[in-house]
Order: sequence, then structure tokens, then C-alpha cells
Amino acid sequence: MDTAMDNTLQAQVETYLTHLDGLIRRGQQLRDRLAADPSDAIAITDTRRWQEDCGVTINQLSGGSKAHWLARAFSGAFLMRAADGSAAQGAAPGQIVQQLLEVLGQAVATLSQTNHDAISAATSAQPAPHRFDFVHNPEIRPVLEQAYADGRRAMEKGDYDFAVTSFCGILEAIVTDALESRGASALAASGAPAGKIADWSFDTRLAVAEKAGLIRSGAARLPAAARAYRDHAEGKSASNRITSERDAKTTGQVLHVIMRDLDPSR
Repeated sequence: MDTAMDNTLQAQVETYLTHLDGLIRRGQQLRDRLAADPSDAIAITDTRRWQEDCGVTINQLSGGSKAHWLARAFSGAFLMRAADGSAAQGAAPGQIVQQLLEVLGQAVATLSQTNHDAISAATSAQPAPHRFDFVHNPEIRPVLEQAYADGRRAMEKGDYDFAVTSFCGILEAIVTDALESRGASALAASGAPAGKIADWSFDTRLAVAEKAGLIRSGAARLPAAARAYRDHAEGKSASNRITSERDAKTTGQVLHVIMRDLDPSR
């Protein structure tokens, strides 16, 4: 394998390691909060979100295969183990966090191996080159891939404004692509407004896509910061924009949900 490919694989590994490190740090904080108060409702809610983020990453690293050892380890982390190692019952939230932290640690150990075969195996499962194959317009697929990567990096760096802008740009693009492929007549039958899709607002595109059965109701979770992303991106907002980490994460989750709606094979 040539040097350029080696560098690409190494860069992918380093990106995953950075992301896993962030997940581990969040998990350790949640573990400590639950240890202090196992009934802390906010901590339990934050733990569920963290588990969802872990699931997305594990799914990517395992290539979407439930038979992959990492995917099996992730599923097993939600079980209480008896003395003989058999599954006994559901584990408590704090214990699940600890068991998931161990799974993430195993992923880090695998990715950190220096031999070339390990790096290739760990990164070849990454679905990024095919993440947007469901998009009808092939010309925008590489643009979406780059925007997705940029959004993920922004999340890791704590640049939540940029992350939301990236995720919403992707969301609007894939929904618009789906609307255009459905056709004007079918959309009109679903109650779409008159005029070109390009002239519709972000909210209108999402609403029409839902009425037309292209997506389900996941877009309802989009925070206000996401729905107003166009104004912020175009500098129309008079106030300084400060997007919270929660809003950015929620926007990313909504994006993944709608991607699954548009690509049932995911």
C-alpha cells in the first residue's frame, strides 16, 4: 500500500481515537454522577444520549455488522453477568456505563495497534465512502461526505455552531434531493405549496417530506438553533449565536434518523 493510502488510513484511525477519547471522558463523568446519585434523572437522561452516541460509533467501527465482536460486546454491556459469565438480568445504569467504557477501551486498544493489518481492518469497516449512496444526485455525494466529516470534527472540538450548520446543511440537501426525486405532482397531492422546492423554507421542506411519507416525525426534535441555521449562516441574525452541546448533539441525532428514513437499508 502506498504512502498516501497509509496516511489516509492513519488519519482515519486518529479521528476515531479522538472521538473515542471524548466518549470515554463523557462516560467517566456520567459514571461518577450516577455513583453519587443513582436516581439522578438528568444524569440518566444524559446517559441515554451518551449510549446512543456510543452505539453510532460502534456501528461504524463494526461496519454495521451485528456479528462483529465489537457490536456483540456493545450489546453485552447492557446485561448483568452471573458468576459463571452467563447473562442474568438487566444491569443498573451505572454498571452499564462502566461496561460500555470497557468496550470503548477495547476499541481504543484495537485501533492503537501499530501493525498495518490492524489499522486496515479497523478502518475498512468505516461506511463513510458509501454513507450517502442513497442520494439520487451523485454529484453532491462527495460534498455531503466532506460536510459530514467537517461536522463531526467540529463536534469533537466543541465548535457547536459550525457542527449544527454542517448537519443542517446535510439534512436540507438530502431532504431536498428526496423531494425532487418524488416529483411535483406527487408532492402536490401531499399538500405541498406552490412554487419551486428551492424557494421553500427549511421547515417547509421537512414538513412536506413528512407529509409525503419520505421521512417520519424525527425532525420534530430539531432545536430552534437548527431550524434557524440558514439565518445564522447568512449573517441575518442580529444576536450572537451560542449553540449548546445538547442542541448540536440532538441535531446530529435527527440527521442520523432521517438518513435512516431515506435509506431503509442502513
